[in-house]
Amino acid sequence: MDLRLEFVALALAEGANITALCEQFNIGRTTAYKWLKRFQCEGKDGLRDRSRRPHSSPNRTAHESENQILALNIEHTGWGARKIKGCLERRGSNMPAASTVHAILKRNERIDPHAGLVKPFTRFEHEQPNDLWQMDFKGHVPMRTGRCHPLTLLDDHSRFFLTIAACGNEQRNTVQAHLINAFRHYGLPERMTMDNGAPWGDEPDAYTGLEIWIMRQGVRVSHSRPYHPQTQDKLERQHRSMIREVFKGVCLIDLPSAQFTLDEWRKIYNYERPHGGIGMQVPASRYTPSAREYQEVLPAIEYGSELHVRKVQAKGEIYWQGQPWRLGKGFKGERVGVREGVEDGQYDVFWGSHRIAQIDRVTGVVISGKKLR
Repeated sequence: MDLRLEFVALALAEGANITALCEQFNIGRTTAYKWLKRFQCEGKDGLRDRSRRPHSSPNRTAHESENQILALNIEHTGWGARKIKGCLERRGSNMPAASTVHAILKRNERIDPHAGLVKPFTRFEHEQPNDLWQMDFKGHVPMRTGRCHPLTLLDDHSRFFLTIAACGNEQRNTVQAHLINAFRHYGLPERMTMDNGAPWGDEPDAYTGLEIWIMRQGVRVSHSRPYHPQTQDKLERQHRSMIREVFKGVCLIDLPSAQFTLDEWRKIYNYERPHGGIGMQVPASRYTPSAREYQEVLPAIEYGSELHVRKVQAKGEIYWQGQPWRLGKGFKGERVGVREGVEDGQYDVFWGSHRIAQIDRVTGVVISGKKLR
């Protein structure tokens, strides 16, 4: 301010050389005459710094659109710019680019000012709905009364959550009851995958009772590699979203209230929340129930004449050629078929259409069907 006042005083003196003064004060002639004009019109206040903001911003996002973005952000604080843009566009609103939505959230301090716009990540997916279902527990969540163990069941192709159940434990009977509900409602998948923990994979080489029950419906079962959770990366990714969008800052009371909370989020996730992994579509737009119906009562397993039928005993063993061979307690009471294998001294053991083991009389070892896949 002092330099500007000094310049104006010298410039307004009789016989002043404006060009020389501009060189002396290291300013341009345009700036010099701007200050002189402001001083003559407004006095000393005319020399103060003014906002450089333009009088109009033709490319600025419409006020209504910005309000919609901020309102949806309040409703779903865990959503980023892409999801907000996709959801509002599905509702019929014209939205700017995701980068502009991100800038609006930043400007209004709704996200970390240093956060960047996350690029969508493309993962491998199965071609059709129900080709593969992924199942897992999210881990326990504390409640005022005990713990909640969310059981999640996800369709690989569509990312559609078939089940999110608030369970009081992680036992077989609990899981099986929820699977029956899912099978009745959505039909049967071609294959299911899960990790190696209980209750579906607590024995690395032997089939569990839950696996056998699933396989009895004609559903193939597979497991992720030990210590490789990325095998079920889609489900792991949705678990992180669940933590951020459901459980963060929320105190669950009991299992019924937890189930209500999870049911509400599942509706939003399946029908409203755009998913970056499927081109910002909602999972429900890509999912259709399976044509394979759940069988409430299954017929007895029949074997052809080429198989020698044996009954699995109380400890999970069968007797073949005078010796006991252990198949696993999960098959207790089941009838299995045995036939000669490709190599001498080897015999394949079938339970229905599933090859569940191979007997090797040379080595005296039973190789589990899990290792034969």
